[in-house]
Amino acid sequence: MSSEAHTSAEYIKHHLQNLTYGQLPDGSWGVAHSAEEAKAMGFWALNLDTFIMSLLLGAIFMLVFRSVAKNISTGTPSGLQNFCEWAIEFIDSSVRGSFSAKNSMVAPLALTIFFWVFSMNLMDLLPIDYIPLLMSSLGVPFFKIVPSTDPNATFGMAIGVFLLVLYYSIKMKGLGGFVGELTLQPFGKWGMPVNLLLEGVNLIAKPISLALRLFGNMYAGEMIFILIALMGGAWAGASLGSATLYGSQILLSLGWAIFHILIVTLQAFIFMTLTVVYLDMAHQEHH
Repeated sequence: MSSEAHTSAEYIKHHLQNLTYGQLPDGSWGVAHSAEEAKAMGFWALNLDTFIMSLLLGAIFMLVFRSVAKNISTGTPSGLQNFCEWAIEFIDSSVRGSFSAKNSMVAPLALTIFFWVFSMNLMDLLPIDYIPLLMSSLGVPFFKIVPSTDPNATFGMAIGVFLLVLYYSIKMKGLGGFVGELTLQPFGKWGMPVNLLLEGVNLIAKPISLALRLFGNMYAGEMIFILIALMGGAWAGASLGSATLYGSQILLSLGWAIFHILIVTLQAFIFMTLTVVYLDMAHQEHH
C-alpha cells in the first residue's frame, strides 16, 4: 500500500509540475528535471510550457479571426464565419451592457480576453496523459498544457488588466482626481487615512481576485481529472481487474468533462466581464 501511495503521489506531482527554465544548482542555465530543482531556481525561472501554450493559443485565435475577416462573404457565409460573427455580436452586446463610457478599445479587448482565456481553459478537456507521454518520449521531463492552471499566467493577465485600469483612471480623471478618489472617498478629507486604506485595498483586490478566481477553478478541475485518471491506474494494476472501478472511471471522466465545459466557458466569461466592469469604473468620476 505504501508503494502504491508513493506511485500515486509521484503521478500527481509529475502532472502538476511545469517545464521550468532557469539557473540550476550548479550555476548553469537549463530545464529543471525535478520539482526541487524548479523550486531552487527562484523568482526568475520561466515556465516554458505556459509561455509556449499561451503564445500558441493566442496565435491560433488571431489567425482564425484574421482568416475569416480576409475571406468574409456577403452571400452564403461559411460555418466558421457564422460562428465568428455570432461571437462578435455576443461580446459586443455584453460590453454594451457593462460599459457605459465610450472607448473603441474595450470591445476588441473583451473579445481577445474571452477567446484567449477560453482556449487556455479548453486544453483541460484533452486526455491528461497523452501530451505528457508524447513530450516525455521527446526527452521533455514535464509539460502542462493548461496555462490557466499556472498562477504566473493568470496573474500576468490580471496585472495587464490592472495597468489598463490605472491608465484610464488617470487619463479620464487626471492624476489629482485619481488620488482624490483614493484619499477623499467615502469619508471626506477628515477620514483620509481610512479612505486610503479602504480604497487601496479595494484597488489591489481587483487583480488578485481576478487571477485567483481563474487559477483556483482551473487548478481544481485539473486535480479532479488527475484523481479520476488514477482510478484507471488502479484498475490496470489490479491482479484480477475490476469492472466496477473501470466503469466508474469512464462515467466520472465523461460526467466531469461535460460539467467542465460549463466551467471552462464560465470562467472565461467572468474574466472578460470583470475586466469590462473594472474599465467602466475607471472611466467614471466616482466609484
